[in-house]
Amino acid sequence: MTSQATENPKTIYDFTVKDAKGNDVDLSLYKGKVLLVINVASKCGLTNSNYTELNQLYQQYKDQGFEILAFPCNQFGDEEPGSNKEIEEFVCTRFKSEFPIFDKIEVNSDNAAPLYKFLKLGKWGFFGDDIQWNFTKFLVDKEGKVSDRYYPTTPPLSIERDLKKLLGVL
Repeated sequence: MTSQATENPKTIYDFTVKDAKGNDVDLSLYKGKVLLVINVASKCGLTNSNYTELNQLYQQYKDQGFEILAFPCNQFGDEEPGSNKEIEEFVCTRFKSEFPIFDKIEVNSDNAAPLYKFLKLGKWGFFGDDIQWNFTKFLVDKEGKVSDRYYPTTPPLSIERDLKKLLGVL
């Protein structure tokens, strides 16, 4: 199981997920931080622009209480076929990303990770609660509640104003 939740989770902090090495990560470790949770893929047409801009946001705001949680997913066009190790190497070598990469998950269907079932509850996209494609983004406030959901085509830098508001640096 990729992620687990306490019964009736109220916040993202009620979940434990697996990192790319298979270790449990209790998301309560991120209490008090603003989070951007995103499903990623290495072979998507959106990969280069998203990772480039995600790195820019991370470098600028990581010391102000911002964290990016990246969850590889292969549900869209087979665009994340590699192992966790291959994915981590790709992201860290090609893009020099420093934010955490987690275990590959499913974000839609009955097999969707519990974390993603929770994220989608109140923030619907154009097609209901399903994730439309790679790089769907969820901005989570310091209390662990979903603040906003952004489409795959939304450039990460375009959410900077919303991020700054949640960080209290606007």
